[in-house]
Amino acid sequence: MSKDQLIAALNRQLAAEYQAIIQYLHYAAVVTGPYRPELVTFFQTEVADETLHAQYLAGKVAALGGDPTTEPKAVPHSTDPRTLLQYVLSAEEEAVKAYAEIIKIADEVGEYGVRIQAENFLQEEATHTDETRKLLAGHWEA
Repeated sequence: MSKDQLIAALNRQLAAEYQAIIQYLHYAAVVTGPYRPELVTFFQTEVADETLHAQYLAGKVAALGGDPTTEPKAVPHSTDPRTLLQYVLSAEEEAVKAYAEIIKIADEVGEYGVRIQAENFLQEEATHTDETRKLLAGHWEA
């Protein structure tokens, strides 16, 4: 593994964090139905965490000599609450895998600070995954 591979992995996750920020803001605006108030709060609350992740990733890419991406991953659209939550669950599960990959690469290239921060972000994304599964359970089975 190389520093360039770490930069690439960080940039892939940066694009995913941009996607998450847009996704949560958009979903809070378009969600409908009887659970709208709860879901709007859920979506809006997640924006702060994802923004902090993006800020760290962009800064770290630059510090490692790379150019932080400015392109988000595409945001899937729906107004159906169940579908929105399924999109969120999928993105959060992907984030857990991405941070696990970053941890592995960071370890191999000796970027231990990146490893520790990625572990923290992985834990946060795992919590988001759990919360999304709980929201789906009972109302909109995953």
